[in-house]
Amino acid sequence: MARIIILTGDAAETLEVFYPLHRLQEAGFEVHIAAPEKKKLQFVVHDFVDGYDTYTEKPGHSWDADIAFRDVDPDDYVAAVVPGGRAPEYIRNNADAKRIVRSMFERNVPVAATCHGPLLLAAADVLKGRVTSAYPELAIDVELAGGVFESGGAVVDGNLVSARAWPDNGTWMGQFVKVLEEARVLA
Repeated sequence: MARIIILTGDAAETLEVFYPLHRLQEAGFEVHIAAPEKKKLQFVVHDFVDGYDTYTEKPGHSWDADIAFRDVDPDDYVAAVVPGGRAPEYIRNNADAKRIVRSMFERNVPVAATCHGPLLLAAADVLKGRVTSAYPELAIDVELAGGVFESGGAVVDGNLVSARAWPDNGTWMGQFVKVLEEARVLA
């Protein structure tokens, strides 16, 4: 069974972890969650409230990480997913998380990123010349990393499938599964 890795950590957005986890399992993939340490992770729920300039945050579900970043051999995986939430703000500083992302892009395997997930891609220096979506306030981060920011639902640029946030989960994962099929990545 082909494996896909989800790169995340504490304070990841619950819906942006669980939707791809279950959608890719449903498609027949073995999905591993990687984090800075192999431990129980605490996710959060972000929501949009009328009148607020930004989103709100509440505690979400918890889930065990399957593997620590340092123990990941990227060659064991046919694709990667980088959810958003606040986790990317700190995992982008993890040398092994960046190593994994760089390897995925060097091998040109499918990568899905949403919301704040492109912060890790920017830190791994893989966005130069790439078109990506992200949480709208990250446009400057994408552009400073040499990428082209596109606001919209699912954005596909070769092997990279990106989206703004959890409201795009259906179109984001729908496009990602198509990219996996086109790359002949079989479950």
